[in-house]
Amino acid sequence: MAVVEELLRSEQSGAISFGNHQLEQKAKVEDFEHAGDLLKVKTFREMTKLEKNGMFLYESVPGTSVLDFTEKENGVEFVVEGDEDAQITVGLDDDTQYEVFVDGKSMGSMTTGLGGKLSLSVELASAGEVPVRIERA
Repeated sequence: MAVVEELLRSEQSGAISFGNHQLEQKAKVEDFEHAGDLLKVKTFREMTKLEKNGMFLYESVPGTSVLDFTEKENGVEFVVEGDEDAQITVGLDDDTQYEVFVDGKSMGSMTTGLGGKLSLSVELASAGEVPVRIERA
């Protein structure tokens, strides 16, 4: 299990890792500086949420641990881990079509609405770490 003990950390690659799906009580880190942005994470076993500069970026129900979260020009990429299957919502560009890959397999394309949110389900129960890639179609 690769929970993020410090709740939010910068990786040498420029990515971030955050969340701890094993916490029984809510915990948060605010005003974490990374690449010129201010990040805020709230996490515990029931929910993990990440904001960047006060804007929604990631949420999972139940809580997850997220490793190597990287924002790219055409989408996002990360590895997610949890004890149960999770509903994940990611903040992306408004009204844009994306192709979603979970564990290397295409889940098809999805279009964000006016709020730029894209939701997907990831089977995590007994799966260990699952890579997720979302890229503009």
